[in-house]
Amino acid sequence: MRSSNTFSILFWAYTSRAKNNLTGIYARITVNGKKVNISLKHKADIRTWDPNKQRAKGKSEAARILNQYLDQVHSQLVQSYQDLKFKGHLITAELIKADYTGEGKNAKSLQNLLEYHTEKSKSILAKGTLRNFGVTEGYINKYLTNKLNTTDIYLKELDYKFICDFSVFLRCFWPKGHPKAMSNNTVMKHIQRFRKIVTLGYHIEWMDRDPFVRWKPTYEKRERLFLTENELSNIETYHFPIERLERVRDLFIFSCYTGIAYIDIMKLSNENILKGIDGNDWIFTNRQKTKSPVKIPLLAKSQELINKYHNHPMTQITETLFPVITNEKVNFYLKEIAEACGLKKNLTFHMARHTFATTVTLSNGVPIETVSKLLGHSKIASTQIYARVVEQKVSEDMAALKMKLKS
Repeated sequence: MRSSNTFSILFWAYTSRAKNNLTGIYARITVNGKKVNISLKHKADIRTWDPNKQRAKGKSEAARILNQYLDQVHSQLVQSYQDLKFKGHLITAELIKADYTGEGKNAKSLQNLLEYHTEKSKSILAKGTLRNFGVTEGYINKYLTNKLNTTDIYLKELDYKFICDFSVFLRCFWPKGHPKAMSNNTVMKHIQRFRKIVTLGYHIEWMDRDPFVRWKPTYEKRERLFLTENELSNIETYHFPIERLERVRDLFIFSCYTGIAYIDIMKLSNENILKGIDGNDWIFTNRQKTKSPVKIPLLAKSQELINKYHNHPMTQITETLFPVITNEKVNFYLKEIAEACGLKKNLTFHMARHTFATTVTLSNGVPIETVSKLLGHSKIASTQIYARVVEQKVSEDMAALKMKLKS
């Protein structure tokens, strides 16, 4: 917010439009050099109007009533200015006018929309998604404070320029504790979340127009990292003398053979293991991220790992299939595992899900429609990003086609 604002009020008579010596009286509000006019719906006699004193001359009843009214208007406009200043809000001539005319009473601000979105999403979105929206909202507030010198704006002020300037701000912002500034795709994710918030405001009719109509996101294509068959085998067979690394390795391998994300594995219990359509053991669960149901037949390796921890002291206490551990520790220990196994890749737990989609399923001929179902994707397009990176499978399929064409 500005430390100081220039603010003035001027009353003036529209003498060029006078009829029968009567003309309209206006109030001109000026804040930091920007002006707006307000028609006061009162008329004055141009013969008795004093432009220097901005009041009617004389002691007639008409002059007394007009001057008393102008004094009231002046007090109300000053009060509107003081109210905005006290609340720490953006102070503009337009906002003072809106407050005085009553247009600002029901006008919603960006902070109103952010609060509504947060409250509405609490029972709908997953904790991780809510946390991500919270990060985006934090950047919106930093942009308002650092670049616009305010804490809030009216929704009607949101336009295409605001979006463009906000994206530029994000590209130049260096988050505390990060080794570098935001990447293009990270910026686009924040803009995407902001768009969802603004679209909500448009749908509930807090906004007359959608400022994102002309906005086109630009994502840089990136390959999803996964483990090859040899790399997966190296981790599976490596002997870890430290128990904590062995436990994390087993969790990672379980995800490689089921495609289940870390947060969902931590919630699995014996109640999630049921007989599938083929009479064998399947895992029935719901993805926390999308709430979508997932049914996964247990492969031999994943069944072996479940059996391994069936009577483990830690799982006996938590009544889960695997020992519970935080996501931060899992990914920290995976760095040690990668180093021990000689892997040059940045090993993260989510890479296990990518490995399931590529090395374990698609590369072994499992149809993409089936893989999509196993991963719990709502759209097959989400699964196709994995299909593009399985070059070995493409090579094998084309070799098989060549043989068929020859014969």
